[in-house]
Amino acid sequence: MEELALKTKKLVLGQVSVCVGCCCGNTANGRPAVPVEWLKKEWRARGLLKRIQLTMSGCLGPCDVPNIVTISNESGTQWLGNIDEFEQYRELLEWAVASRNAARLLPLPKSFRGHTIDPFSHTLRH
Repeated sequence: MEELALKTKKLVLGQVSVCVGCCCGNTANGRPAVPVEWLKKEWRARGLLKRIQLTMSGCLGPCDVPNIVTISNESGTQWLGNIDEFEQYRELLEWAVASRNAARLLPLPKSFRGHTIDPFSHTLRH
């Protein structure tokens, strides 16, 4: 594999992307709210941005599962769905703080176990 020519001095532990696209957080269509402003404010206030980046994203898909969150690092991307309660976003924030303090992404709290999804097909069906 060819070495990448571009490098950055701003290395991070990981990146959390929160979908606020066409479906996620669209309360007018009956979807659960996403506390966008609260998350951005708390992420900044806790000094997380330089270690664990937070991105409010357009559609991440899959749109049949509301409120998608992805967590990416050098090992890959973990997908979560049905993040529909404020307390879950609070837990995500606390996990990010603990991960920053540990200087590595820690395992997610057990409460997220039932929210892990895999949006990719591993075998093609015809």
